[in-house]
Amino acid sequence: MADIETTTVSEDGYACTSQVGDFDLQIDATDETGPNPNAALIATYASCYLPAFRVGGSQRGEDDLGKVQIDASADLDDDDDLEAIAFDVHVEADLDEETAADIAERAEGICHVHSALREDLHAEVSVYPNAF
Repeated sequence: MADIETTTVSEDGYACTSQVGDFDLQIDATDETGPNPNAALIATYASCYLPAFRVGGSQRGEDDLGKVQIDASADLDDDDDLEAIAFDVHVEADLDEETAADIAERAEGICHVHSALREDLHAEVSVYPNAF
């Protein structure tokens, strides 16, 4: 038996609903009824990286990062395939540059989506401490 199982259904057109555990996830290639698959992937990547960043902070003794926000961006090539991803990580805590960089690197090793992507598509991460 697999560790993760989902079911994705499209009755018509380019929209689909994926059943993920007890949750329905709406994805639409045309962006009409939900985000397109590339946008959903970027949001999923950021939503995996953010808690990984918090764990990385805890490993460095930074247990109270406060509010953390990721502004994610991505570039597409001429075939609408993802070409580049960037994360601007805004952190409420006042971290020095070395600590912020170490936490970001630790988060990369913890984030499962980061590990699943091809290496040339890993996010370029910039951290902005004391942001709020």
